[in-house]
Amino acid sequence: MKIKFTKMSGAGNDFVVIDNRNGRIRQRSRLAREVCDRFEGIGADGLLLLEHSERADFHMRYYNADGSYGGMCGNGGRCISWYAMRKKIAGRVLFFEALDHVYTARKVGGEMIALHMKNPRDARHELRIEAKGRRYIAEYIDTGAPHAVIPVRRRTLDVMDVRTPGRDLRYNKAFGEAGANINFIERTGIKSLKMRTYERGVEDETLSCGTGSVASSIVASMLWGMAPPVRVQTRSQNTLTVEFDRDGEVFENVVLTGPAKITFEGVINV
Repeated sequence: MKIKFTKMSGAGNDFVVIDNRNGRIRQRSRLAREVCDRFEGIGADGLLLLEHSERADFHMRYYNADGSYGGMCGNGGRCISWYAMRKKIAGRVLFFEALDHVYTARKVGGEMIALHMKNPRDARHELRIEAKGRRYIAEYIDTGAPHAVIPVRRRTLDVMDVRTPGRDLRYNKAFGEAGANINFIERTGIKSLKMRTYERGVEDETLSCGTGSVASSIVASMLWGMAPPVRVQTRSQNTLTVEFDRDGEVFENVVLTGPAKITFEGVINV
């Protein structure tokens, strides 16, 4: 069958977005693998399906490029929100369902979308992990998806190999059977940092990660006392902004803001 799609980018994190409110698409995992293939498909980090919801304006289903059902995707949530606004499925302030939670998103100017995230949970500190004989100290936190955050020395992040340690650490037993996304961060200012992420499901470094930016900002607050808003420079050179309220180790009212844009649209045979 022929399916209309929209290719989108959220600060470099790219997605294929499809309106599936009619329920035509049933083999979602297979479709994700086909359309996300960068050689024989459209090419993307993940597939976003906009579906019917009884609780919100729509339901977002996110699938990784390997076909696995993803956790919450921050950049994906911002992209599908901008898609819904552009297609007049919802207004400038909208609500969407993902997994077991209803999220709020709003347009804050141009193609900038602010997404209100779930409160982070399951923080674990100073995890000592190892890959190929090299030792790392990681912070772990779930921001809708599981993330390990590893600080690195100044002026090393841009030149370091992220793919090799990311691939090895992603399966570390400290993160359980599902593993975790691996983020390397470098402090660049009083309220700013750089981040590079190896994403599970994509099984490669991505140009940006929304939930990773949230995790990295919270870790920066815990380790360095970094106060919001935290500006996160991603591999794509786009900047994501993370705001939050903090009371000790409790973080609430987390908001992720950044660019979302439509790259192109088309029809694919599946």
